[in-house]
Amino acid sequence: MARKKASLDFEQSLTDLQTLVERLENGELSLEDSLTAFEHGIRLTRDCQAALTQAEQKVQILMERDGELEEAPFDADRQA
Repeated sequence: MARKKASLDFEQSLTDLQTLVERLENGELSLEDSLTAFEHGIRLTRDCQAALTQAEQKVQILMERDGELEEAPFDADRQA
């Protein structure tokens, strides 16, 4: 359940960030509103980056060697 919540939080943050960028690019916000939106965007970016870093750290392959499971870092090139 926690994984789904984290995934939903990440997806929502990413969607919010995309909407925020569109609003900023539109150029219709006042300077004050643009600064507030930019600050919020920085927080969203940091939250998304933290979630990605955490996911990257969790992505590990379990390899069986001599009857024991061993954690190994994920290698995207090897999986392709």
